[in-house]
Amino acid sequence: MTVGGTGDSIRIDRLLVFLRFARTRSAAQALIDTHALRRNRKHVLRGSEQARIGDVLTLALGSHVRVIELTSLPNRRGPPAEARSYYREVDGDSLDRKGQMTIAASPLATGTPPDDPEDRL
Repeated sequence: MTVGGTGDSIRIDRLLVFLRFARTRSAAQALIDTHALRRNRKHVLRGSEQARIGDVLTLALGSHVRVIELTSLPNRRGPPAEARSYYREVDGDSLDRKGQMTIAASPLATGTPPDDPEDRL
């Protein structure tokens, strides 16, 4: 973890472990390798990428997509309640649907019709 001023950051693979989204750094790397993780709307390509306070992470976990904003950086893997204190869930309704890139397969690719008629364009 880099320490000092506004430049505080942590490796994103360690962050996923500390926040309990992955049990190990290897499991965190597997999320990264399968493109199931985005930081500020961009795919994370390496576990060594740095995360900072204010970054928005989008994680595709199973059939759910979680969007979180980092409010502070952990320095260890603690209990679940402590891990949740380092981020806040971003309400999916407040996201700009047209500005977000999809993380899962699109409804057209899966054969199911989209919910929003504008998505068909």
